This record gives sequence, structure tokens and C-alpha cells, in this order.
Amino acid sequence: MTCGGLQIATCPIFASMKESDNLMKFLSLFGALCAFNRNSWLSREYLRKEKTEVHRRFSRYEPMAQGPPNNLARAVTRSDGVSTGKPSPERITQFSWDAKPDPESHGVGNNVVFNDERELVSHVISTDDDPSLNPWTFRSFFIGVGLSAFGSALAEIYYFKPQTLTVSLMFLAIISYIIGTAMETLIPRRGIFRWLNPHPFNKKENAFVIIMASAAANAALATEVLAVQRMYYNVNPNTATSIFLLFSSQLLGYGIGGLMRSVLLYPSKMFYPSILPLVSMFDALFQDGTAAQRKIQVFWAVFSIIFVWELFPEWIFPLLTGFSIFCLAAPNSPAVSRLFGGSNGNEGLGLLSICFDWQYISALNPFTVPLKALRGTSPSYVGLSQVLFYENGTLYDQSLIMDANYQVDPQLVAEQGLPYYASTWVVYLTATNLALGATIVHLLLWIYDDLRAAWTWLSPASLWLTWKEFDGRFWKYDGRDEEAKIADDLDPHYAQMLKYPDAPNSWYGLTAVLSLIIALVVIYKSDSTLPWWGLVVALLLATVFILFVVALYAMTGVPLSIQTFVQMVAGYLHRGKPMANMYFVLYSYNTMNQAQLLLRDLKVAQYVKLPPRAAFAAQVIGTLFGAVVNFVLMNSIINNRRDILLSVQGSNVWSGQQVQQYNSQAIAWGGLSNELFSISSRYHWVPLSYVIGLFVPIPFWLVHRYWPKLRADFMYTPLVCGFIGTLAAGINASALSFLIVGFTSQWWLHHNYIVAAALDGGTQVMVFILSFAVFGAAGHTHLFPSWWGANQAGNYDHCVLLQ
Repeated sequence: MTCGGLQIATCPIFASMKESDNLMKFLSLFGALCAFNRNSWLSREYLRKEKTEVHRRFSRYEPMAQGPPNNLARAVTRSDGVSTGKPSPERITQFSWDAKPDPESHGVGNNVVFNDERELVSHVISTDDDPSLNPWTFRSFFIGVGLSAFGSALAEIYYFKPQTLTVSLMFLAIISYIIGTAMETLIPRRGIFRWLNPHPFNKKENAFVIIMASAAANAALATEVLAVQRMYYNVNPNTATSIFLLFSSQLLGYGIGGLMRSVLLYPSKMFYPSILPLVSMFDALFQDGTAAQRKIQVFWAVFSIIFVWELFPEWIFPLLTGFSIFCLAAPNSPAVSRLFGGSNGNEGLGLLSICFDWQYISALNPFTVPLKALRGTSPSYVGLSQVLFYENGTLYDQSLIMDANYQVDPQLVAEQGLPYYASTWVVYLTATNLALGATIVHLLLWIYDDLRAAWTWLSPASLWLTWKEFDGRFWKYDGRDEEAKIADDLDPHYAQMLKYPDAPNSWYGLTAVLSLIIALVVIYKSDSTLPWWGLVVALLLATVFILFVVALYAMTGVPLSIQTFVQMVAGYLHRGKPMANMYFVLYSYNTMNQAQLLLRDLKVAQYVKLPPRAAFAAQVIGTLFGAVVNFVLMNSIINNRRDILLSVQGSNVWSGQQVQQYNSQAIAWGGLSNELFSISSRYHWVPLSYVIGLFVPIPFWLVHRYWPKLRADFMYTPLVCGFIGTLAAGINASALSFLIVGFTSQWWLHHNYIVAAALDGGTQVMVFILSFAVFGAAGHTHLFPSWWGANQAGNYDHCVLLQ
């Protein structure tokens, strides 16, 4: 077998079970399993974790091993309609390494061996489809728009938090299911109401809602550009220009990525393992009423508890954000504050502090990280500033080195001197660049065959065939006709989608062209200093990265950040123009990122069998609506919290750390790239770390090749490199709590996905309410009265406040 030599056999256990969550958890492990090569530490560890849980929990079903019931005799049917004569592989519990029998298994059946991703995903996720299910309902639009507003507002609030956080799609999926079933129950189906409630809430409606909300629940990078212009350049583009900037930057990636569906979406190799838990949950929620009801009961219980609890660390008792016995013992020591403080933004390293605030613990969800991955993600303690300084440690005044056209003046730089980064931020930049170089080589070494198979379309023979069959009416081509002709090689999920009309390439091409025209106008109306040819270069660079980086993400689930790389390219293309650097990054890095999100969500639609045109409509509506909400929230937060956002430390509620790092990177790379990063300059090791990173995985690969018993394949070098700089900014008291929860969850696995979604959901709803009610997102701040557990005059953990 390709994925770790895993052999799978049918077993009758699941035939008598109503716990569809067990089936979901048991099967969804294969997404992560096949994301890496057969010797990958992540796949083996994930298998160990889930296998132990399955055998522990299913041992009570041993009497079923006497023989399968009659309903297991249903034969498997290939995508071409030919029966294989084998029993259904839907009930799967027995598996072993290297095709050897598993001594702990409870049943005997015909073996099913997965040879590739197409077979694997067809077993993990249901291939059944009911074309009668209608996603185009008032209910789906109503819930979709509502959750888009909530998700986009929450994402923008999180953007101005001291820790980088995201909106949980699992939570949005479950809450949309709950609202949908409530509307199904409460709205009558007679008379005029039948238009509001035409049928039971179905899986395609739920998928339509989550795709719309997913497109909206991101803080658009354009708001970061606009925030920097307002806060550091005193440039405030008018509302129309700002909105069109958001639209063009968000939709360009959709247009370009949509044109690459035949390469990055339809092939079975592109199976997007990161979305398998979400799709598995969809199957579970709509598969069995009893099991779904039990999941919802667990969800609401956990949701309610964490909702009430978050009121304490967030507002009443903020000491719980970072409890440090060292700070309490030596509250006046600057050294203790730098080392052990971590309750406020950029306060200290948070070493050995305990965090009781799930908002910060869940920056990476500890419930879903395998044991070996936790060892690789243990944060390195290196924080804590991302702004530029003078040599004496005071904040660097960038306005004193720029002329009236927002370009860096070399003479003014000579007068002010070159700026300095905090050493910890240099470590972060170096670590990020090391990780990017290491990731490319690591994937080439461990899954080279998968990469090569995915790019056979670039062979001379394939390119020649494409040219010979080129049709002048290319705008009607949907990218899937040729593959549809080969039934034996057809992904079964994709085969089910062929019954629905696809969104033609002309839709995506028109989206890209219109966005490009708008972008060309906006870069001149917004004083960006980016010339038209710079925009074209940015989009060409984005197109190249879409082809390769998104392909790697689709096959491995490993996302790559190219932000620092494109900042470097822009710095040398547009020297002395920091604002041009920001816009170049916006239209290159963000375009690639949006294409990745589009293709990921289109894969969700394919797995759930949501018609492609419904998915296209949901994505466009969610993107445009979410961008407007992002803009409104950004203006409100900056107007009311500007001073805090400009400060280095911020507070435990608000922080401008992301705006600060984007601006400092633009000044350093865009204005002073030659002076700061070229050979023999102060920070020349930052760009050189790309080259060094290429060599980091090679020793471990050689060790594993010649001495496999040493298990050097357990060392995932890109992860280690990337996490060197994780504590370079923000609230760092959560590091130890993250590890405690992560290690503990290895032995408590029941309802992991549901519990994680409920914790995220309850926390995010409370944070949303408090942001407007007491934290000043829309006006005045109402802090809780000062007491020992809420030290409003300093750091909440009672470490000394460093100026």
C-alpha cells in the first residue's frame, strides 16, 4: 500500500453501531496519513493515536466478530458502474502495518488495500449523492449571509488582537447546522411559509452556508494595507477606492485559481487533507439522527460552559490570561518580566506561565495535533517586538526619512541612521525563511513521486496534446472534459459532479480581468507608488506560486507563507518605495492565498456534491460581503483604539502587532533593502536563510535512508524551523497550556472534533460580544474595576510594566 504500507480489512463492528462520530474520527485519520510519505512520523503518529482509541472503545463489541450481518453483503461498485464483487468497505476497523494481520482485530473479512488517494478518499468520505437536494433556498442564503457577517467581523477583530487567531470553520459548520435545523423545525411548511421552509435542512444547504461563511471569515490583507496607510502615512483613501481595493485584491486570486481547476482541483492527487475532518463531520451530521443529536448535545454543553468561563479571563479576572508564580514572587524585577511575563501583548516570553483563556490556547488547536507533531511544535522562547528602532532603543520615526511622495530619501536616511529590528524579530524572519526552503526540499525528498505524478501535464507530450486540441472557444472549456472520458481513472467524487453544469472558465476569466482593471485604477487612486508593470510582475509571480505552492498544499496539507519572499523581490524591484512594497505583496502573496482558499472550498463542494455554480455564487457573495464588513470594522477599531495599536506592547485585548510588522517590513525591504539585507549588510543572513533552509532536511533523509532504525523520519525539519520564532510577538503565556492540553488529549479522544469546535465557538461568540460591549470596538471602553485579579494600571500578571 502507498500510504505507509497500511492494510485495511472489512469488519462487522460498525454495522451495529449508531456512533457515527466514531466512524468519522476513525476514517478521517487517513487524510493526514496520506499527506506524507509512507515513513512519515506524522502519519504513523496519527495512526497510533486513532488506532489505540478505536481498539480501546470498540472492544465491547467483540461478540459481533462471529459474522457479519446480511447488510454487509452489498458489493462495491466502481465509478464505471461495474461491480467488484467485494463486500462494502464502508465499515473499516482492522488495519496493520506492512500488510500483516493485526492481533487486536475483532473480525475477519476481505482485505481492501488503498493504492492511491482516489481510493483512500472514496473510503474516508461518502461518495453517495442525492441530486434532489436543493441548496438554493432562502434558508441557506439567510444563514450564509448572517454567518458571513459574524465571521468577517470576528476575523477583523482577531486581526487587531495580540495573538494571531482565526475563525473556526468547524464551529461555523456546526452552528449553521443548528440554525438550519431550528428553522426547519420552527417555520411552518404550509402556505406562504413553504417558500421559507421547503424541505428538511440538508447537507448541501449546510455546505453552501459554510463555503459562503468561509470566504468571508478572513481579515482581508487589503485592510492591513489601508491600516498602515492611515496609522503611519496619514494617507486615507476615500471609501470607494478602499472598497474597490478590497474587491480587486480578494477576487484576483479567485479568478486565476479558478482557471487552474483542471490541475489543482479535479485530479485525485489534489485531495486537500486539511478539509477531511470538516467533510467527515458533514457526513456524520446528516447520516444518522441519533448520533447527530448526541453530537449536538455534547456541542451545546461544552459551548455553554466555555461561553460563561471566557467572561472571567477576558474581562472579570484577566490574571487568568497568564498566571505566573514568578511574577507574583518578584513583581518589580525587569528580568523576571522579560522572561516569565506573558499576560499582556509583547510583555515577555511567558516561560512557565499558565493560561486559562482558550482564545489564546487555541491559536493552533491542540486537540488535533499528534504527539510527534507536538514535540516539533514546542515553541522556542525568543520574543518580542516587530517595529523598527533607533540604535538607542527608541522607536524609529519613519516619516523623517521619506519625502512628500512617500519614497525613502537617502540623504534623510544618512541623517537619521539605519533602523534596527529587535533581535528576536530577526530570529523570526530567519526561521520563517529557513522553513520555506526546508519545506520545498523536504517534500521533494519524501513525496517526490506524488509531486512528479501531479505535474505530468507539464511534460512535452502533454503540452503538445493540449496545443493540438486547443479550441478557439476556450472560454467555454471547464477543464474536466478529457478526464471525464476515462472512467477507470476517474475520482468517484468528481464523477458524481459531472451531472451538474460546471462554472465555465469564462466566469473565472471575467472575474480575473475585471479585478485586474479595477486594480490598475486603484493603485494610482490610492497613492500606492506601485507602477502598472509592478502590478503585472506581482500577478505573474502569484501565478507561478499558485501552481506550485497550492499543489503542495493540496497534496500534503502543508501551507507555505511566501510573504517575506515576495517582500524581498519587491524590495529590489522598487527600491526606496515602502508603500509600493505593501501593494506588491498585496497583489502577489494575497492573490496566491485567495486562490488556495478558493480551491480548498471548491474541494469541499466536490466532496459534499454541491453543484459548482452554487459554490461559485457562495464564494463570490461571501468574499464581497466579508470585505465590506472588514473595512467597516477596521475603521471603527482604528478610530477608537489608535493609540493602543501604535504602542509596542498594546494590551491584552488590542494590539497593532500585525500592522506594525507589515509596516516595518515594508520600510526595511521596500525602502532600505540594499542597505539592510544585501551581502555584508546588517541583516544579510535573513535572505541567505532561504538557501540554508534547502540543506536542512538532507542530513535527516540520509540518516533515515542508511540507518532507518534511528527513525530520523520523525524529524519534520520545516516544522522545527518554522516554530523557532513563534513567540516573537503577542501574548505568550499560552505556550505551556497549549502543550498540556495537546499531550493530555492524546489519551482522551472522545468527540475531539466536536469538543474543539464547541470550545472555539463559545470563546469566539463571547469575544465578539465583549469586543463591542466593553472593549471599545465601537466606542468607549468599560474595563472591569481594578482589583488583584485585574491590574488595570499595569501587567495583569503583576510583572513590572517595562516602558
